Amino acid sequence: MKANQQDLSKSGIPIEYRDYCAHLLLSLNKCRGETFYLPWKCENERHAYEKCQYDDYKRRMRELKEKADEE
Repeated sequence: MKANQQDLSKSGIPIEYRDYCAHLLLSLNKCRGETFYLPWKCENERHAYEKCQYDDYKRRMRELKEKADEE
């Protein structure tokens, strides 16, 4: 995790969103706040956050599969 707990709590990020990609969520929420949540303004930040979430999901599923194969 690249963001620390103090930054996340100060930014109001709920605990369930404090995962591996939380540092990208900080920048996405900052962009959203600055642009009044206009969906076309923060496309790069949103795409980076969603890609990070997807890659993290794939990594966790690969680890689970490897663990299941060992048993």
